[in-house]
Amino acid sequence: MDTVVDWLLDSDPAIRWQVLRDLADAPPDVVAVERARIGAVGFGARLLSLQTAEGQWGNGTYFPLWTSTSWTLMLLRDFGLLPASPEARQALVRVRQSSRWDHAQEPFFEGETEPCVNGMAVAIGAYFGEDVRSIVDRLLDEQMMDGGWNCEQENGSTRGSFHSTIDVLEGLLEYRHASGADAALTRAERAGQAFLLDRQMLRRLSTGEVIDPQWTRFSYPPRYLYDVLRGLDYLRASGVKPDERVHEAIGLVRQKRTAEGVWLLDNEHAGEVHFPVDEGVGKPSRWNTLRALRVLRWYEGEGLQHEPA
Repeated sequence: MDTVVDWLLDSDPAIRWQVLRDLADAPPDVVAVERARIGAVGFGARLLSLQTAEGQWGNGTYFPLWTSTSWTLMLLRDFGLLPASPEARQALVRVRQSSRWDHAQEPFFEGETEPCVNGMAVAIGAYFGEDVRSIVDRLLDEQMMDGGWNCEQENGSTRGSFHSTIDVLEGLLEYRHASGADAALTRAERAGQAFLLDRQMLRRLSTGEVIDPQWTRFSYPPRYLYDVLRGLDYLRASGVKPDERVHEAIGLVRQKRTAEGVWLLDNEHAGEVHFPVDEGVGKPSRWNTLRALRVLRWYEGEGLQHEPA
């Protein structure tokens, strides 16, 4: 384990600070010093340098995938760029002033119509200190009877989608961290979590079959797409107590650990990127290893008596 942690620490500040916090139990001041470097060096600084004077990345808000403004801000959030840092404040002023959604030119922090896109807008806005309560209220109203969300709701879909649901849940969690919980938010989060858990994180509720084998392949960045590791890492971050409904998913994570104690990058979602943030498909992945180890730590730390099959 120490060797794996050392390998993880031999990396970018965006990874290092999370390893120090989540795996190495470093003192908060040590974590804070490392996190503060994100805007100045490495992945975070490189992304910030690519913003245009007009406030956009990739000359668009949602498109092109994955170099536009929304996807770049999601990466900066995932990296842990400090919202109060001068670099973040400057970048967000430009976004607030200039970025409009492709749907109908809505201001960025007012969201648009699709729940998956609005989940992203809430995650970004809440993280960086913007007022996104109006988007949250819309998402709470749009939650489906099964507890999920679906970007095809406006086209008649009546069942939740794992992809849309994880996008919304991550946004609501970010909002809770920023603004605190209320009864409506708590109900929505719990129903959304049950949507994932009741389906064992990957199976149809009706037949028990695996919905999509692609979900067993771990990607980073996950973009708007669900996979089992993303779902588990969300539950961990949300403070959900693991139960038997995650046993199969935890077993999958354990099975993917290599003899060297790391996880590979199973998949990359097709599309242009600013620059690689991992070593490539089929190679040891620091991002997947970090997330898998902290998921296992969460699971094992809750004192569960049952081992997954």
